[in-house]
Amino acid sequence: MDRKIDLNADLGEGFGRWQLTDDEALLASVTSANVACGFHAGDPVTMRRVCELAAERGVRIGAQVSYRDLAGFGRRAMDVPAAELAAEVAYQIGALEVFARAAGVGVAYVKPHGALYNRVVRDAEQAAAVVAGVRLSGAATGDGAPLPVLGLPGSRLLAAAADAGLPTVEEAFADRAYRSDGTLVPRTEPGAVLHDPEEVVKRSVRLARDGEIVAADGTVLPAGARSLCVHGDTPAAARLARRIREELATAGVLVRAFA
Repeated sequence: MDRKIDLNADLGEGFGRWQLTDDEALLASVTSANVACGFHAGDPVTMRRVCELAAERGVRIGAQVSYRDLAGFGRRAMDVPAAELAAEVAYQIGALEVFARAAGVGVAYVKPHGALYNRVVRDAEQAAAVVAGVRLSGAATGDGAPLPVLGLPGSRLLAAAADAGLPTVEEAFADRAYRSDGTLVPRTEPGAVLHDPEEVVKRSVRLARDGEIVAADGTVLPAGARSLCVHGDTPAAARLARRIREELATAGVLVRAFA
């Protein structure tokens, strides 16, 4: 195998008795878990449980930081002052780090969620605030290196992270439609989320094996992503993640965590 890629998914996206993601099933297939940290979903008990399950399975734990928007699942546009956002990002990382450490590991990377993820693709100020929050948290990898930041290729977020000396990791989405400029089609537009499992699997293999993804208008985009995301809140997400991993292996792609 001369190709490798990380497979990540959003986990812990529940609250109290309400559970959205099939965390245990997803952890059987993914190599990195983007764990909700309480601002768009997640609560202390859920965060602790997911960290324990991930640690048992050798899955890397990532802090999925968000705007403070439980009612809107973190997918509503918000205007948060930079200093406030930096503090809230650090707070979320710190909260997850407690449970990751209790499980014998640690937070391995940071990834924004939802509206914040999309905002920091183009907004330099909000991107810088997220990076400031990562640095403020003081969290580091097991060998003391700064936490990597996972994001969209060409985004202001990854540029700001690199400028601050943080490692950056480019990701792609198996189940989201792309515009010809490499950004994601907004969820408010038809066809933004792909629901055909066969199409999603084929796109995943093409991206990992051939380094390209096809935009909604047919444009073939180069994609050097090191991580591939499957949304945990989509129907049958765990089954889809398993299929993707199996087909990647068949195509000669090694699925391995980047962190």
